[in-house]
Amino acid sequence: MSGARRHAAGHWTLALLLAAGLWAGTAHAADPAPLAAGHPKFLGNVLSAKYDPLFARYWNQVTPEDAGKWLSVEATRGTMVWGVLDLVFAAARQQGMPLKQHTFVWGQQEPRWVAGLPPDEQRDAVEGWMRAFAERYPDVAMIDVVNEPLHAPPSYAEALGGAGESGWDWVIWAFARARGLFPDAELLINDYGILCCAPNRARYAELVALLQERGLIDGIGVQAHGLERVDPAVIAANLDALAALGLPIYVSELELEASDDAEQLAMFQRVFPVLWEHPAVAGVTLWGYRAGSIWKRNAYLVDWFDEERPALQWLAAYLRGEALD
Repeated sequence: MSGARRHAAGHWTLALLLAAGLWAGTAHAADPAPLAAGHPKFLGNVLSAKYDPLFARYWNQVTPEDAGKWLSVEATRGTMVWGVLDLVFAAARQQGMPLKQHTFVWGQQEPRWVAGLPPDEQRDAVEGWMRAFAERYPDVAMIDVVNEPLHAPPSYAEALGGAGESGWDWVIWAFARARGLFPDAELLINDYGILCCAPNRARYAELVALLQERGLIDGIGVQAHGLERVDPAVIAANLDALAALGLPIYVSELELEASDDAEQLAMFQRVFPVLWEHPAVAGVTLWGYRAGSIWKRNAYLVDWFDEERPALQWLAAYLRGEALD
C-alpha cells in the first residue's frame, strides 16, 4: 500500500492562497484548536465555495462537497472549470489539512454528455478526467475513486469492463488507473448502507477483497448517512467485519438529523463513540454542519447565528475527554 502523502507546494499561486485565507478563515494564535487536535485520527467536514470562517475552529480534514465531482468540473465536454476546487485545495493547504477528493467515478452527477459517447470515447473521457485532476492536484491525500458502486454504477460501466470475470471489472479498471496516476495518494472506495445492513456489508467486503488482492486499495470508506435509528451494536459488528480485511476504515458523510436538540444530542452520544473509538477507524468526516448549508435541513450543528447546538458542545467535550451530560 502506498500510504505516503506528498505535500508539493509549487503549482498554486499566491493569489489563491490569499483568496483561501479570506474565504476559509485565517487561523490566529488565539483561535481554538480543531476538535480532534491531539488525536491520532482526523475529524473532517466538507467545504464549498461559501465563506466559512469557523471551519478551522472545528475540523482538521477537508472534503469538497460537490466541487470534486465530474459534473461540477466538466459539465461541457472539454471545458474544465476548476475555480471552486482550486479554492478548496488552497484552503486545505493553508490550514495544513489533508484533502480527500470526492469522487472520480459515480453514477450520480456525471456529465450528461458521457452517456451518449461510444464506449472507447467514454473510457478515454474517464481517464482524461482523472489525468487532468492528477496534473492539477498531485498532492491530494486521499481519493474516493469509486463512489456507491453497489447502488449507483455509472452509465459508462460497460465501457470500463462491465462486470467481467471478477464481477466488478469496471471498478478494478478505475482503481488501476487511479493507482498509476496517484501513486502517493490513499485510494478509497465509498458507499452507503454498509454500517446498517450485513448483506450490503458482505457484498462490499467481497469487492474490497478483489481490489486488495491486486494492491489497488488503501482504505475502506463507509458512508454514515441514516444511522439515526440504527442499533450501535449493529454498527460495531459491521465495522468489526470490515476491519477483518486489514485496511483502515474511513467513516464518511456523517450527519445525525433531528429538529429537537435533545434528540440530536442523544443520537451523537449513542452513535459517535462507536465510530470514533473503533480501532480500525482512521478518520470521520461529517457532511456539513451549518444551518442552511447542509443537505439534511435539521442535521446542522451550528445555527444561523453561529451558536452551537448541544450535540456539538457535547462532541467538543467528548473529544477533550471531559464528561458533559
